[in-house]
Amino acid sequence: MVTIHPTAIVESGAELDEGVVIGAFSYIGKQVKIGKNTVIKQGAVIEGDTSIGEECTIFGATIGVEPQDLKYKGEPSKVIIGNRVTVREYVTIHRGTEGGGLVTKIGDNVLLMAYAHIAHDVIIGNNVIIANSVQVAGHVVIDDFAIVGGLTGIHQFVRIGKHAMVGGASAVHRDVPPFTMAQGNRARLTGINIVGLKRRGFSRKTIRALTATFEKVFKTAEPIQISLSEVEEEFKNFSEVIDFVNFIRSSKRGICPA
Repeated sequence: MVTIHPTAIVESGAELDEGVVIGAFSYIGKQVKIGKNTVIKQGAVIEGDTSIGEECTIFGATIGVEPQDLKYKGEPSKVIIGNRVTVREYVTIHRGTEGGGLVTKIGDNVLLMAYAHIAHDVIIGNNVIIANSVQVAGHVVIDDFAIVGGLTGIHQFVRIGKHAMVGGASAVHRDVPPFTMAQGNRARLTGINIVGLKRRGFSRKTIRALTATFEKVFKTAEPIQISLSEVEEEFKNFSEVIDFVNFIRSSKRGICPA
Protein backbone atom coordinates (compact mmCIF):
# COMPACT_ATOMS: atom_id res chain seq x y z
CA MET A 1 0.00 0.00 0.00
CA VAL A 2 0.95 3.62 -0.53
CA THR A 3 0.60 6.02 2.41
CA ILE A 4 -0.07 9.70 1.62
CA HIS A 5 -0.53 12.27 4.38
CA PRO A 6 -3.75 14.30 4.00
CA THR A 7 -1.80 17.55 3.69
CA ALA A 8 0.48 16.28 0.90
CA ILE A 9 -0.17 17.10 -2.76
CA VAL A 10 0.36 14.31 -5.27
CA GLU A 11 -0.46 15.39 -8.81
CA SER A 12 -2.40 13.13 -11.15
CA GLY A 13 0.08 11.15 -13.25
CA ALA A 14 2.68 10.60 -10.53
CA GLU A 15 3.68 6.95 -10.17
CA LEU A 16 4.13 5.64 -6.63
CA ASP A 17 5.21 2.02 -6.17
CA GLU A 18 4.11 -0.17 -3.28
CA GLY A 19 5.27 0.79 0.18
CA VAL A 20 5.89 4.45 -0.70
CA VAL A 21 5.20 6.93 2.10
CA ILE A 22 4.51 10.62 1.36
CA GLY A 23 4.83 12.86 4.41
CA ALA A 24 2.99 15.99 5.47
CA PHE A 25 3.05 19.10 3.27
CA SER A 26 5.09 17.42 0.55
CA TYR A 27 4.54 18.10 -3.15
CA ILE A 28 4.90 15.39 -5.81
CA GLY A 29 4.64 16.50 -9.44
CA LYS A 30 2.79 14.74 -12.24
CA GLN A 31 5.91 13.31 -13.94
CA VAL A 32 7.52 11.94 -10.79
CA LYS A 33 8.16 8.21 -10.36
CA ILE A 34 8.99 6.81 -6.91
CA GLY A 35 10.17 3.23 -6.29
CA LYS A 36 9.23 0.63 -3.69
CA ASN A 37 9.44 1.45 0.02
CA THR A 38 10.83 4.95 -0.52
CA VAL A 39 9.91 7.44 2.18
CA ILE A 40 9.33 11.10 1.37
CA LYS A 41 9.48 13.07 4.60
CA GLN A 42 7.54 16.23 5.39
CA GLY A 43 8.03 19.32 3.28
CA ALA A 44 9.79 17.78 0.29
CA VAL A 45 9.23 19.23 -3.19
CA ILE A 46 9.75 16.78 -6.07
CA GLU A 47 8.78 17.85 -9.56
CA GLY A 48 9.72 17.60 -13.22
CA ASP A 49 10.68 14.33 -14.91
CA THR A 50 12.21 12.80 -11.79
CA SER A 51 12.72 9.10 -11.08
CA ILE A 52 13.61 7.94 -7.56
CA GLY A 53 14.58 4.33 -6.88
CA GLU A 54 13.70 1.89 -4.14
CA GLU A 55 14.25 2.22 -0.37
CA CYS A 56 15.31 5.86 -0.53
CA THR A 57 14.68 8.42 2.20
CA ILE A 58 14.07 12.01 1.12
CA PHE A 59 13.84 14.64 3.83
CA GLY A 60 12.70 18.24 3.19
CA ALA A 61 14.63 18.57 -0.09
CA THR A 62 13.84 20.20 -3.43
CA ILE A 63 14.39 17.86 -6.39
CA GLY A 64 13.78 18.13 -10.11
CA VAL A 65 13.27 21.87 -10.48
CA GLU A 66 14.59 23.87 -13.46
CA PRO A 67 18.38 24.34 -13.61
CA GLN A 68 20.07 27.62 -12.76
CA ASP A 69 21.49 27.94 -16.26
CA LEU A 70 20.69 30.98 -18.43
CA LYS A 71 21.03 28.81 -21.53
CA TYR A 72 18.16 26.59 -20.40
CA LYS A 73 15.07 27.29 -22.50
CA GLY A 74 12.63 24.79 -21.07
CA GLU A 75 13.79 21.71 -22.99
CA PRO A 76 12.64 18.43 -21.39
CA SER A 77 15.24 17.10 -18.99
CA LYS A 78 15.31 14.85 -15.97
CA VAL A 79 16.72 13.74 -12.63
CA ILE A 80 17.44 10.05 -12.01
CA ILE A 81 18.14 8.85 -8.46
CA GLY A 82 19.14 5.25 -7.69
CA ASN A 83 18.27 2.89 -4.86
CA ARG A 84 18.92 3.34 -1.13
CA VAL A 85 19.77 7.02 -1.47
CA THR A 86 19.39 9.38 1.49
CA VAL A 87 18.76 13.05 0.75
CA ARG A 88 18.77 15.22 3.85
CA GLU A 89 17.17 18.57 4.70
CA TYR A 90 17.32 21.49 2.22
CA VAL A 91 19.29 19.62 -0.43
CA THR A 92 18.64 20.92 -3.96
CA ILE A 93 18.97 18.71 -7.06
CA HIS A 94 18.34 20.36 -10.44
CA ARG A 95 17.38 18.84 -13.77
CA GLY A 96 19.84 18.50 -16.65
CA THR A 97 20.34 20.75 -19.67
CA GLU A 98 20.84 20.21 -23.38
CA GLY A 99 24.54 20.98 -22.99
CA GLY A 100 25.00 18.09 -20.56
CA GLY A 101 22.85 15.30 -21.94
CA LEU A 102 19.60 16.49 -20.34
CA VAL A 103 20.05 14.42 -17.18
CA THR A 104 21.30 14.81 -13.64
CA LYS A 105 22.02 11.36 -12.24
CA ILE A 106 22.73 9.96 -8.78
CA GLY A 107 23.72 6.33 -8.23
CA ASP A 108 22.91 3.80 -5.51
CA ASN A 109 23.74 4.01 -1.80
CA VAL A 110 24.49 7.74 -1.88
CA LEU A 111 24.25 10.09 1.11
CA LEU A 112 23.61 13.76 0.43
CA MET A 113 23.82 15.67 3.71
CA ALA A 114 21.89 18.83 4.59
CA TYR A 115 22.13 21.96 2.42
CA ALA A 116 24.13 20.27 -0.37
CA HIS A 117 23.47 21.56 -3.89
CA ILE A 118 23.65 19.26 -6.91
CA ALA A 119 23.51 21.36 -10.07
CA HIS A 120 22.39 20.49 -13.59
CA ASP A 121 24.03 17.62 -15.46
CA VAL A 122 25.98 16.36 -12.45
CA ILE A 123 26.72 12.63 -12.46
CA ILE A 124 27.31 10.97 -9.07
CA GLY A 125 28.33 7.32 -8.87
CA ASN A 126 27.53 4.66 -6.28
CA ASN A 127 28.40 4.73 -2.56
CA VAL A 128 29.29 8.43 -2.59
CA ILE A 129 29.06 10.70 0.47
CA ILE A 130 28.49 14.43 0.01
CA ALA A 131 28.72 16.21 3.37
CA ASN A 132 26.84 19.27 4.63
CA SER A 133 26.70 22.42 2.46
CA VAL A 134 28.83 21.04 -0.38
CA GLN A 135 28.13 23.03 -3.54
CA VAL A 136 28.50 20.97 -6.72
CA ALA A 137 28.44 23.05 -9.92
CA GLY A 138 27.10 21.93 -13.28
CA HIS A 139 28.58 19.08 -15.31
CA VAL A 140 30.65 17.72 -12.40
CA VAL A 141 31.33 13.97 -12.25
CA ILE A 142 31.89 12.28 -8.88
CA ASP A 143 32.91 8.64 -9.21
CA ASP A 144 32.12 5.63 -6.97
CA PHE A 145 33.06 5.68 -3.27
CA ALA A 146 34.27 9.30 -3.32
CA ILE A 147 33.76 11.42 -0.21
CA VAL A 148 33.48 15.22 -0.25
CA GLY A 149 33.88 17.08 3.05
CA GLY A 150 31.49 19.77 4.24
CA LEU A 151 31.48 23.38 2.97
CA THR A 152 33.42 22.41 -0.15
CA GLY A 153 32.79 24.05 -3.52
CA ILE A 154 33.41 22.10 -6.74
CA HIS A 155 33.91 24.05 -9.98
CA GLN A 156 31.88 23.15 -13.06
CA PHE A 157 33.21 20.35 -15.28
CA VAL A 158 35.50 19.01 -12.52
CA ARG A 159 35.80 15.25 -12.01
CA ILE A 160 36.41 13.57 -8.66
CA GLY A 161 37.87 10.08 -9.11
CA LYS A 162 36.70 6.91 -7.39
CA HIS A 163 37.75 6.34 -3.77
CA ALA A 164 39.02 9.93 -3.57
CA MET A 165 38.63 12.04 -0.43
CA VAL A 166 38.19 15.82 -0.56
CA GLY A 167 38.73 17.57 2.77
CA GLY A 168 36.21 20.00 4.21
CA ALA A 169 36.07 23.69 3.25
CA SER A 170 38.01 23.08 0.04
CA ALA A 171 37.65 24.81 -3.33
CA VAL A 172 38.17 22.24 -6.06
CA HIS A 173 38.98 23.86 -9.41
CA ARG A 174 40.67 20.92 -11.16
CA ASP A 175 40.25 17.15 -11.32
CA VAL A 176 41.07 14.93 -8.33
CA PRO A 177 42.53 11.55 -9.41
CA PRO A 178 41.10 8.30 -8.03
CA PHE A 179 42.42 6.95 -4.72
CA THR A 180 43.88 10.34 -3.70
CA MET A 181 43.18 13.00 -1.07
CA ALA A 182 42.78 16.72 -1.83
CA GLN A 183 42.44 19.67 0.52
CA GLY A 184 42.49 23.44 0.52
CA ASN A 185 41.55 26.59 -1.36
CA ARG A 186 42.64 26.04 -4.10
CA ALA A 187 42.68 22.30 -3.52
CA ARG A 188 46.01 20.47 -3.64
CA LEU A 189 46.67 16.74 -3.64
CA THR A 190 48.11 15.51 -0.35
CA GLY A 191 48.67 11.82 -1.13
CA ILE A 192 46.87 8.52 -1.43
CA ASN A 193 43.67 7.96 0.57
CA ILE A 194 45.30 5.20 2.61
CA VAL A 195 42.75 5.08 5.44
CA GLY A 196 39.82 4.93 3.03
CA LEU A 197 41.42 2.22 0.94
CA LYS A 198 42.19 0.10 4.02
CA ARG A 199 38.59 0.40 5.17
CA ARG A 200 37.38 -0.83 1.80
CA GLY A 201 39.61 -3.88 1.80
CA PHE A 202 42.35 -2.91 -0.65
CA SER A 203 45.47 -5.02 -0.21
CA ARG A 204 48.74 -3.69 1.20
CA LYS A 205 50.44 -4.39 -2.12
CA THR A 206 47.89 -2.29 -3.98
CA ILE A 207 48.17 0.59 -1.51
CA ARG A 208 51.96 0.50 -1.70
CA ALA A 209 51.80 0.51 -5.51
CA LEU A 210 49.46 3.49 -5.51
CA THR A 211 51.62 5.35 -2.99
CA ALA A 212 54.74 4.74 -5.09
CA THR A 213 52.83 5.84 -8.19
CA PHE A 214 51.78 9.09 -6.54
CA GLU A 215 55.37 9.85 -5.52
CA LYS A 216 56.74 9.08 -8.98
CA VAL A 217 54.11 11.19 -10.76
CA PHE A 218 53.82 14.20 -8.47
CA LYS A 219 57.09 14.35 -6.53
CA THR A 220 59.56 14.33 -9.43
CA ALA A 221 61.00 16.87 -11.83
CA GLU A 222 60.28 14.62 -14.79
CA PRO A 223 57.55 15.61 -17.26
CA ILE A 224 54.30 14.06 -16.13
CA GLN A 225 53.79 12.07 -19.35
CA ILE A 226 57.13 10.34 -18.86
CA SER A 227 56.31 9.57 -15.23
CA LEU A 228 52.94 8.15 -16.24
CA SER A 229 54.56 5.85 -18.79
CA GLU A 230 57.11 4.66 -16.23
CA VAL A 231 54.57 3.76 -13.55
CA GLU A 232 52.28 2.22 -16.15
CA GLU A 233 55.08 -0.19 -17.05
CA GLU A 234 56.32 -0.77 -13.49
CA PHE A 235 52.87 -1.46 -12.01
CA LYS A 236 51.11 -2.87 -15.07
CA ASN A 237 49.67 -5.73 -13.00
CA PHE A 238 47.76 -3.32 -10.74
CA SER A 239 44.47 -2.27 -12.34
CA GLU A 240 44.17 0.57 -9.82
CA VAL A 241 47.42 2.12 -11.04
CA ILE A 242 46.24 1.83 -14.66
CA ASP A 243 42.97 3.54 -13.67
CA PHE A 244 44.99 6.30 -11.98
CA VAL A 245 47.14 6.81 -15.09
CA ASN A 246 44.20 6.77 -17.51
CA PHE A 247 42.29 9.28 -15.39
CA ILE A 248 45.15 11.78 -15.53
CA ARG A 249 45.68 11.29 -19.25
CA SER A 250 42.00 11.86 -20.00
CA SER A 251 41.62 14.95 -17.79
CA LYS A 252 40.21 17.98 -19.60
CA ARG A 253 40.42 20.53 -16.79
CA GLY A 254 43.86 19.47 -15.58
CA ILE A 255 44.79 17.85 -12.28
CA CYS A 256 44.96 19.53 -8.88
CA PRO A 257 48.61 20.29 -8.03
CA ALA A 258 50.42 18.34 -5.34
